[in-house]
Amino acid sequence: MGRKDSRRLVVAFVIALTAATVAISAQERPPSPQAASARQAPPPLQADLGVLAPANLAKARPKAPFDITGTWFVDLGFPGSWRFGPPYPKLTPEAQVHFDAARKAQAEGKVYRDDIGQCWPAGVPLIMTRVWSISMVQLPTVVYMISGFMNSLRIINLDGRPHVDPDLLVRTHNGDSIGHWEADALVIDTTGFTGDHHWIDSGIPASDALHIVERVKLVANGTKMQIEYTLTDPKSWEGEWKVTKQWNRVDSRDMEIAEVECLPDLNSHIPSTQSKQNVR
Repeated sequence: MGRKDSRRLVVAFVIALTAATVAISAQERPPSPQAASARQAPPPLQADLGVLAPANLAKARPKAPFDITGTWFVDLGFPGSWRFGPPYPKLTPEAQVHFDAARKAQAEGKVYRDDIGQCWPAGVPLIMTRVWSISMVQLPTVVYMISGFMNSLRIINLDGRPHVDPDLLVRTHNGDSIGHWEADALVIDTTGFTGDHHWIDSGIPASDALHIVERVKLVANGTKMQIEYTLTDPKSWEGEWKVTKQWNRVDSRDMEIAEVECLPDLNSHIPSTQSKQNVR
């Protein structure tokens, strides 16, 4: 091998060694903040879908056994009619105070804490049996119920979501309702109620511990709807309170829902809203 060939071999060796050193250095060098961020950032998560999101509505689900879309009116000829009692469960001592005060006011021709007359929401379950029609719209992911009384809105989520996190929940008179299908029944589970100005019946308060399970069925070839209520509220009564109500499907135009506002000045002519008649 001549001197010239030896020099070429040395140059080639140096070039190869330099390239290897650069490659190793690049592997050991920490990546730039931009590159690190791009590599370490988790893939974007799909936001929770709303009940009316097209992608949610389009999800494959078993077909519902019935559809309650329509207008309904409480069956006043059904046993128990629109009241939630009597009979009543055994009340707690705290609730018994209200119950006794309500009976005393009634004996004097007065009413006890007529919050509804003061435009407080009737709340579930009482809003369901007020003598006003209720329009219901059923979709695969949700049922909307709009009462003609105060235009009270109930939303029953059917898309599989759980109850709202208690730390994020805003308590209301109609509560947080989620539903699912069991055979031929729609089962609605409702919690998250407010503990103020909410009554099950005159003198029977509902607390923030109220829990209601409703089993909804259609009967009489879909012309009637029955709901079996199971109410528990350990702050107001003992055990379970079970009541069944019935509604008739109505199709007449005069039963449709119109806009209705509850304004205290419009109720001023009602005796029960006056301080001398309304025992607080």
